[in-house]
Amino acid sequence: MSRFSGSTDVPVLTADEMRAWDSSTIRRTGIPERVLMETAARAAASVVDRLYPHGRVAVAVGSGNNGGDALVLARTLAAWGRDVIAVQAGSRMPDEALLHGWRIPVVPAEGAAEAFGGAATIVDGLLGTGATGAPREAYALVIRAMNDSARPVVALDGPSGVDLTTGAAPGEAVRAAVTVTFGAPKRGLLLFPGRGLAGRIVAVEVGFAPREGDAARLITPAWAHQLLPAVPPDAHKGRMGRVVIVAGRAGMAGACVLAGTGALRAGAGMAVLVTPEANRVIVQSALPEALYTDRDTADAMEVQRGAAAVVAGPAMGTDDDSLAFLDAIARGSDVPLLLDADALTLLARDPGLRERMDRPLLLTPHPGEAGRLLSSSIKEITADPFAAAAALAERFRCAVLLKGTPSLVAETGRGTRVNVAGHAGLATGGNGDVLGGVIGALLARGMEPADAAAAGLYFSGRAAELAGRGRGLLPTDVADVLPDALLKVPVPGSSLNLPGILLDLPAAV
Repeated sequence: MSRFSGSTDVPVLTADEMRAWDSSTIRRTGIPERVLMETAARAAASVVDRLYPHGRVAVAVGSGNNGGDALVLARTLAAWGRDVIAVQAGSRMPDEALLHGWRIPVVPAEGAAEAFGGAATIVDGLLGTGATGAPREAYALVIRAMNDSARPVVALDGPSGVDLTTGAAPGEAVRAAVTVTFGAPKRGLLLFPGRGLAGRIVAVEVGFAPREGDAARLITPAWAHQLLPAVPPDAHKGRMGRVVIVAGRAGMAGACVLAGTGALRAGAGMAVLVTPEANRVIVQSALPEALYTDRDTADAMEVQRGAAAVVAGPAMGTDDDSLAFLDAIARGSDVPLLLDADALTLLARDPGLRERMDRPLLLTPHPGEAGRLLSSSIKEITADPFAAAAALAERFRCAVLLKGTPSLVAETGRGTRVNVAGHAGLATGGNGDVLGGVIGALLARGMEPADAAAAGLYFSGRAAELAGRGRGLLPTDVADVLPDALLKVPVPGSSLNLPGILLDLPAAV
């Protein structure tokens, strides 16, 4: 289960952004670089000692700043009474002054396999934030020895061999059990394959100055709960928002039911389900709390009268009749409109649909739908989802929720929001329909599209975590637990019970 600090502002940075933040902190505050290194390495040493308190620690040391972090960590653990050995992977060791006079045994890279075999835990301090491309052979040799050792590896800042901007691993890469990353999670740690190689991700605060600029940021529990509109004590169904949901072509009533359930569980005052007559019995039997309207006879303007938000698309169909109805819906009101699933396919077929509507808009594509909207391949979308989300937001002049791991919310002029709540059990048909309903309810309460999308992502992911069903998770499980996710603010902190933990994210499994 993902754990966070109580902060509302945790950036997600590229390698360049991280280097700039480091330099800016030193320039603005006058703090020496070695003080930051000392703080970071001691925080990592605390994590190593907490998770792996027994046995020898073998520390793989590179020649750069990451190697400096590793040397400080080695010295710190030795000072705490741990048995430590260092493996020199680079052509030179970092400045010996970092050891403060402590004597740490050092073996060359050729002795890495033996050193790692004799240790209980390994620390990867080979390559840091700025490393790109495949590791050189001397480093690759040490990486292979780490991976072959069958010992848990703790990576410093990121697993060596992983690009901390893109998540790519073009050559040998460390398979870490834990990654302790400094200052903020790096983008490449949240993108595959980097996410899979990083193991458990622990982001620690190390003394950087407040960050300026519009970097991507995590959707944290504190931020998401802060966004939720308060429920007035004299609330009634009219004040809680009417959500119109256009979903489910004939024979696809389930999408309509799931979206409606998501909206009502998220607190909508009313949900109006617009679906063909063929689905009526199923819809009204499965969700009697919702109102029903026959799509085949509905007037698009009339059905939106009194609505506070509209959700259109889940399994609604992609034929000409569906396009005509979607066009009428889009032009028939000025309240926020969420387009999902089939509605996105129709938008890709007729991009002029955007020009014919004058209302707040939110698109919620998965990578395949995003590819159709941008005339790109799925491979291109997933290679840089941050760029894809930004391109969609710019092209369609609206907020965009790009689904994936992680899911992103982008809007031109605002920093991207990154969701890490949830787990792989959400990769089940129907969860997107529930999510659409949840966001529709938040839109109906008056939230801006980008904020509603980000909050909907977090609370749906949190509900999945609370449901505790792993790969057996069903969309109805998420919907049923949503009220708990909305009501209960998680206690800040990590099971590590250490100060300064910004994020503690389980390994991707």
